[in-house]
Amino acid sequence: MDPALDSLPSQPRVFVLTGAGISAESGIPTFRGVDGLWRGHAIESVATPEAFARDPFLVWSFYSERREGARDKEPNAAHLALARLEERIQDRFFLCTQNVDPLHERAGSRRVAHMHGRLFETRCSDPECARPPYPDEGTYTRREDLPRCTVCGALARPHICWFGEMPFELETIFAALEACDLCLVVGTSGVVQPAAGFVLAAAARGAVTIYVGPEDPGNAEAFASIVRGPAAVALPPLLEAIAQR
Repeated sequence: MDPALDSLPSQPRVFVLTGAGISAESGIPTFRGVDGLWRGHAIESVATPEAFARDPFLVWSFYSERREGARDKEPNAAHLALARLEERIQDRFFLCTQNVDPLHERAGSRRVAHMHGRLFETRCSDPECARPPYPDEGTYTRREDLPRCTVCGALARPHICWFGEMPFELETIFAALEACDLCLVVGTSGVVQPAAGFVLAAAARGAVTIYVGPEDPGNAEAFASIVRGPAAVALPPLLEAIAQR
């Protein structure tokens, strides 16, 4: 097994960050797609507060398609292995994902920090409104059907962290990074901040850092070890070895 694990203490605290690659193995396209376009629109033009203010129907059309695309997808062996590790080591495990899909929850993970939001949740677009995000599996294909807040009447928006907005749960995430003995990153590009910097924060305090994915990430030099291969193949035996520490 990976020699980097040799330096772990017994009963290590494990921080896991997952990215688009783990969901792609279940058939969910990466956020930017092949050419970074959706219906001829740059992804950035449908994933910003300004885009929603300009044309909320266009933005909802994009996220309605994403909901439809994720609705019937199933977790793969990597998702399932992470859920098993959480069950075995309990509060020594922390899972943070850049993904907005529910595949970790479908695999059985119970405590997941979705730093970029949740695809099947909706919230009021008025930041002053007190209504919290709520479950919503709806798709909105007509402008007149766009959802509105039942508290204040403002348009509702996907509960997603858009470009220019602050990711969710960062205080909790950084606290977990400070406490971890192992920072395990799975299927991310390693170029999107602040997630790309998590490995550096963990390494700075002496945590073991391992990356799992079919290709090297953009921040490969920050990791003590890189395990190349599909997450569904490479991750389960690695997690089993961690569970036995």
